[in-house]
Amino acid sequence: MASKGNEQLLENNNSSVGEVNEVVIVKTEWNAAIVDELETGCRKVLEAAGVKNISILAVPGAVEIPFAIKAYESFSAYKADAFIALACVIRGDTPHFDYVCQSVTQGITLLNTQLDVPVIFGVLTVNTEEQARERMGGKHGHKGEEAAITALKMIALCKALSETNEADQS
Repeated sequence: MASKGNEQLLENNNSSVGEVNEVVIVKTEWNAAIVDELETGCRKVLEAAGVKNISILAVPGAVEIPFAIKAYESFSAYKADAFIALACVIRGDTPHFDYVCQSVTQGITLLNTQLDVPVIFGVLTVNTEEQARERMGGKHGHKGEEAAITALKMIALCKALSETNEADQS
């Protein structure tokens, strides 16, 4: 059974990562009420941290998230500091759930090895709508807020590694 979020993540939330120009949230149209609530929590944390630009891309379904992230990275005039994938996949009566979850997970994992910026997995994979609601500020925390905190921490890590590399080269 999952605990109420990653307590260490929440306790050690150092939102002072310096200047963050842009975070791109890629969200699905499926289960919009749930995904919109994840976005609201995500935005709240990012705005409180002073992120200058929060861009939103909406895609039809979770499988399309990796493509949208890759396309933004390839074609946008702006350089994102991080991407956050938000979706909610609810199990049904067919194996479709397994294929969708596997596909989006593999796509995001692959992007994390290909891109120079983090891609945060804010995808709920649940059996019921009730379980999804428990992860939007209920007994299992707010996964949208946690995704934003994770993005900020990963941006800070990337900046620290970059600064270390620059110092080593001087």
